Amino acid sequence: MIHLEFKQLFFDRKRILTKVDAATRRALSKFGAFVRRSARGGIRKRQEPAPPGSPPSSHSGLLRKFIFFGYDTERKSVVIGPARLGGKGRGGAPSLLEYGGETMIKRQGKARRVHYQARPYMGPAFEKEQPKLPALWRNSTK
Repeated sequence: MIHLEFKQLFFDRKRILTKVDAATRRALSKFGAFVRRSARGGIRKRQEPAPPGSPPSSHSGLLRKFIFFGYDTERKSVVIGPARLGGKGRGGAPSLLEYGGETMIKRQGKARRVHYQARPYMGPAFEKEQPKLPALWRNSTK
């Protein structure tokens, strides 16, 4: 005689969701690391500005150094990008580099409006690494 409990005939929902959540965290964390590495690799440390449309130059090395990623457990997503640094400015330099725009600069007591042309680095890194994302989930739950 075969003896099966009723619960054995159905999925163990909590166990499956736990495995899927762990696989999602692993896959998105790897993806975040790939995008961060790609973005950092595109930024060169040099004194002259990069041509518009290409990744920016990092004159002091801070832009490359402060690109991070983190997995958000609440939203089950990954956040990738430059950290906001403290200082006198409003912290808009990474956004100005990515999208372009205008800002006010004060030098020697004089303020003037400056226009930045876009030098995207995060968007192209994301687009470059995005085709790898499905493979990161393949066979991730066993």
